[in-house]
Amino acid sequence: MKLTAEMNKTFNMVVFFIYLRKGKWHRLENNLSQQKFNNHQKPINELIMKLIYIILVSLITLSCQQKTTMNNCTAHAFRLKPGQDLKNAIQNLVNEKQIKAGWISTCVGSLTNYNIRFANQPAGSSDSGHFEIVSLTGTVSVNGSHLHISISDSTGKTIGGHLLEGCIIYTTAEIVILSSNDLNFKREKDGTTPWEELQIEQIKNKE
Repeated sequence: MKLTAEMNKTFNMVVFFIYLRKGKWHRLENNLSQQKFNNHQKPINELIMKLIYIILVSLITLSCQQKTTMNNCTAHAFRLKPGQDLKNAIQNLVNEKQIKAGWISTCVGSLTNYNIRFANQPAGSSDSGHFEIVSLTGTVSVNGSHLHISISDSTGKTIGGHLLEGCIIYTTAEIVILSSNDLNFKREKDGTTPWEELQIEQIKNKE
């Protein structure tokens, strides 16, 4: 969240008072007698602390009043049923809704089979059983998607990696995808790696 000019001024005032408290007061203590300083220290401390408290409360209030919005953002909520392929079903919905720039907001569910490519491996690893989906994250687009998944077995052992076809739903998968019409995700080679990586385009609104 970007601070407004008013909030910046308030923050600078807080910093000033802290500097005053830690810096100038020490020099004041050296110049004044111990008795005189002790007589004035408590009321001055209380006054400064009250001022700092008021400033901080004002800053928090201003922060809470700031509204962060995302133009043209849409939520796509859906549920996958037993036997469906997780990766294929997500891409099918992305293609159906013509999502050009989306990302996984949340996913909870279970699998009977998994097919995951672990880190820096040329091919996927698969197994069957009963697994809980503990995490699903990534970007989706009609131009190509990139998803990572984490699953746990009956002992709580958790593995994760690149989501491949072959992850079959056991009971359910409850998924929410958010998308924006202000962006366009593409996957193209840009020379930074040997693979097609995410390229982000800003779409100008027609007004």
